[in-house]
Amino acid sequence: MEISGLLSGLVVGMIIGLIARILVPSMQPIGCIVTILIGVVGGAGGALVGSWAGWGFWLTCGTQVLIATVLVAVVAAAFKKGT
Repeated sequence: MEISGLLSGLVVGMIIGLIARILVPSMQPIGCIVTILIGVVGGAGGALVGSWAGWGFWLTCGTQVLIATVLVAVVAAAFKKGT
């Protein structure tokens, strides 16, 4: 994997993570790095589902955001219980 692919994956993951964080309607006790990691995981998961199902660009993007939103909610709940 080239460095440009890695950087673009991080940027897209950051954007997906931020969108997901906005969609979760409470205060999340997670930081920027965790948000980016959740966005990267959600983006990768959504891309895998989208390519497996043969979906187009917009449906795949929606799936990526949906997966990241669920992950933000789960991780934020886990951090709140630990505090």
